[in-house]
Amino acid sequence: MQTMIAPSVLAADFANLQRDIEMVNASDADWFHIDIMDGVFVPNISFGMPVLEAIGKHAQKPLDVHLMIVDPDRYIKTFAALNAAVLTVHYEACTHLHRTLQAIKAEGMKAGVALNPHTPVSVLEDVIADIDLVCVMSVNPGFGGQSFIENTFEKVARLKQLIADKKSSALIEIDGGVTDRNARELSSAGADVLVAGNFVFRAENPPATIAALRKLLK
Repeated sequence: MQTMIAPSVLAADFANLQRDIEMVNASDADWFHIDIMDGVFVPNISFGMPVLEAIGKHAQKPLDVHLMIVDPDRYIKTFAALNAAVLTVHYEACTHLHRTLQAIKAEGMKAGVALNPHTPVSVLEDVIADIDLVCVMSVNPGFGGQSFIENTFEKVARLKQLIADKKSSALIEIDGGVTDRNARELSSAGADVLVAGNFVFRAENPPATIAALRKLLK
């Protein structure tokens, strides 16, 4: 499977959101990556359910929803109703992670777990078989435009080994600082999904940027 591209809507032009959604629809991208932030788990606030609902009306590709919020269990049914294909919660925000994963799956969504840069992949050892996607944060969560954390490559290698050892089918997603300078190396290291925000939406020609990124990937 070729590494997938998931443009991060957080970096889109909110004054022209429909235009940017339709651009991604027509591009070589695979998913929409949507960051939901509450100002508590992370210092920033992004957008909530009404904006996600508006995105969903125009999006023609799967919605990869990343919850950077406390107590995500309260909203699982809500995000299922808003047609999230993948719902990712943070390991650091879940007291009962296994129960949360089961609740996500019960609503028909793929269950993802995100790890902050300081969190080792070993914390997933007992639940990796129940996870559909692991989102490795390659920047500190909460804001776009940060520099890529180089330790991510080693972390991906450890995660890939854990997935193999436990015979899991979890995908590896990289979120933060992805550009044409590190995309090929991340793909080679084992990344299945690359989230790209500013690199795509701040480009002079976003569709061409996505197409060029696609050519770099395995």
